[in-house]
Amino acid sequence: MKLHWVFAAFAAFALVGTAHAADSTKELRFGVEASYAPFESKTPAGQLTGFDINIGNAVCAKLKMKCVWVENSFDGLIPALQARKFDGINSDMTITDKRKLAIDFTDPIYTIPNQLIAKKGSTVLPTVEGLKGKHVGVLQGSIQETYAKAKWATAGIDVQSYQAQDQVYADLASGRLDAAFQDAEAASKGFLKQPQGAGFAFAGPAVSDDKLLGSGVGFGVRKNDKALKDALNQALKELKADGSIDKMAAKYFDVKVVLK
Repeated sequence: MKLHWVFAAFAAFALVGTAHAADSTKELRFGVEASYAPFESKTPAGQLTGFDINIGNAVCAKLKMKCVWVENSFDGLIPALQARKFDGINSDMTITDKRKLAIDFTDPIYTIPNQLIAKKGSTVLPTVEGLKGKHVGVLQGSIQETYAKAKWATAGIDVQSYQAQDQVYADLASGRLDAAFQDAEAASKGFLKQPQGAGFAFAGPAVSDDKLLGSGVGFGVRKNDKALKDALNQALKELKADGSIDKMAAKYFDVKVVLK
């Protein structure tokens, strides 16, 4: 998206409302790592599906734009955004102080707890003592990787990073890993409720740390794309106000996740 068009679009948006913010011929390109159900994944036919995909499509509809999805490894999403391979990140990316040094974010949309999963009956817990001698898998570039390396790897726990969440689950199922650390909904819908997750369960309570794990998920945008950020925020505000995002969330989650 060219910058001069973004500012023109936001000016129109501010005057006449979201529904007339952009021309229907314009595209809004979202970067996504598509192996993190129920947020973003692929159907057997290869179509993108999930909560974030639904939100993105709803935002594009509000802005009268065409959503274009650009797949990318999660750890490469921020560099790819900076390199203008797409206009925004929409991939369950939590807002953290570290990430805000590189890019901007919209207002938080939702928040999900973070938990370990391991074999049922295992003694694994999300503590240094509970992970002693264990191998823990995390998604490369994720907040869970940041936390695990800061809190567990420094205490001698083996933390292994993977480019895709599916790879973490595969190694957990095969016994190469003793535990995996990710957000609870992704673990539940993407693994525990799938055939390969039989015999596994959550291990210990949710892990909280506002500094390392953040406090909510938003769209990532480039530092100089204030007009796009403002337009996205307004679209999200309207979708929250009319209950649209709550309805989407109810299809995927067992608990309330949408932030007002």
